[in-house]
Amino acid sequence: MKHLPRKRFGQHFLSDGRVIDAIVDAIDPRPGQALVEIGPGLGALTWPLLERCGALTVIELDRDLAARLRGHGAGLSVIESDVLAVDFVALADRLGQPLRIVGNLPYNISTPILFHLLEAAARVQDQHVMLQREVALRMAAEPGGRDYGRLSVMLQWRYRIEHVLDVPPLAFDPPPQVDSAVVCMLPLPDAESTPPALLGELVTVAFSQRRKLLRHTLGRWLEARGYAGEFDVQRRAEEVPVAQYVALARQLAAG
Repeated sequence: MKHLPRKRFGQHFLSDGRVIDAIVDAIDPRPGQALVEIGPGLGALTWPLLERCGALTVIELDRDLAARLRGHGAGLSVIESDVLAVDFVALADRLGQPLRIVGNLPYNISTPILFHLLEAAARVQDQHVMLQREVALRMAAEPGGRDYGRLSVMLQWRYRIEHVLDVPPLAFDPPPQVDSAVVCMLPLPDAESTPPALLGELVTVAFSQRRKLLRHTLGRWLEARGYAGEFDVQRRAEEVPVAQYVALARQLAAG
C-alpha cells in the first residue's frame, strides 16, 4: 500500500537515484561500522546503505513506516521513537563503537536535532545529514555575515563542517519548497576540553540581541560573573570568531 507523506512529520522522501548514489558514495559505509540512520522514510538511503554495510540501525517516528521497515528482516534494527528522545551515547555503548550517523533530517526540527546530537559528539565518528540549504549555510557561516549565529558557533566549535552536495526540490516526493544540502560533520578531538554548558550559555547571551554591541548583553553577563579579563565587548556578536568564544569559555571555566 502506498504511504502518503504526513505533513506533521515533515515527510519529503528522497527519490532521485543519482542523488541517492552520490550520498551513499560520500558516506562510503563499510561492514562492521555502527551506522545509524535518522528518518529512513521509505528506505531510499536505507537499502543501499544496508547492502554495503550489512547492518544498520534506523530511527523512525512514523509507526507505519517503522512497521514496514521491521518486515525487512536481517541486518536492520528499527528504533521507533522521536529522535530527540534517543540517547545516542547509550546507543554507541550498545553498538560497541563510535557511531556513523546519516539521515535526511525533518526540516521542521533540524536545528533541535543538531543540538541533541551535539551532546553525543564524543561518541560519533562522523555525521552525513541532509537539511534545508539555508540551515547548512548557517552551520558553516563565517563571522561578519547575517548567517553567522549561535548555531554556527556551537557546531563549528565541535565539528569540522564540509559541504557535500546541493539537492534540488525535484529530488524529493513530494518536492519541498526549499533547496536542500548534504553536509558532513567530523567531530574535533580538541573540543572536549571546553565546558559545553558554559559555552552554550555564553553564546546564547551574546546573540540574544545581535544588533546591539556585546557590552549590552555579554558584557553585563561577564560583569555579573566577576570577569576582569580583556574580552572586547565593543563589537557585535556576529563579529567574534568561534575561537574567541571558545577561549573565553575556557578562561571562565579556569577561574
